[in-house]
Amino acid sequence: MNVPTKIFLTKGAGVHKDKLASFEVALRDAGIEKYNLVFVSSILPPNCKIIPREEGLKILKPGQIIFCVFSRSETNEPNRLISASIGVAVPKESDQYGYLSEHHAFGQKAEVAGEYSEDLAATMLATTLGIEFDSAKAWEEREQIYKASGRIFKTTHLCQSFEGNKDGLWTTVIAAAVLLE
Repeated sequence: MNVPTKIFLTKGAGVHKDKLASFEVALRDAGIEKYNLVFVSSILPPNCKIIPREEGLKILKPGQIIFCVFSRSETNEPNRLISASIGVAVPKESDQYGYLSEHHAFGQKAEVAGEYSEDLAATMLATTLGIEFDSAKAWEEREQIYKASGRIFKTTHLCQSFEGNKDGLWTTVIAAAVLLE
């Protein structure tokens, strides 16, 4: 198996009377419904380029097995806020690996859930690189420390949040980082 050289982020939401169909609708919204998804852990391979979703989808063929870091949340509780997010931390040295993180939550707005996953990825990378920080400090303060170290190039996140259907239909949100060779 080759090491992935490209990655794209995608997200989606779906609503349906059936739980599984709600998941399928969310996959369609994210553009990844026609692939066989294999969930992997949270390593961003060295020299892996982040590309736009549209560019990544053009590379794929229906039925293809694709590897992804994946986050999913679902509810049939009316008006319950759900979110799914992916965080990314890219090291300055492109020949080093970075981190991807997944987070799903109830009651968190997209900004909060997204920043949480970004913080998680950045913290995992910072500990790997030996960057010292106080984990009790707020994300904004640690983010400045991480970037000031000169060893973390970029952090970002993608988040999908949605309120549970008012009539109690199943609502699913997903976020994924799709790894490509």
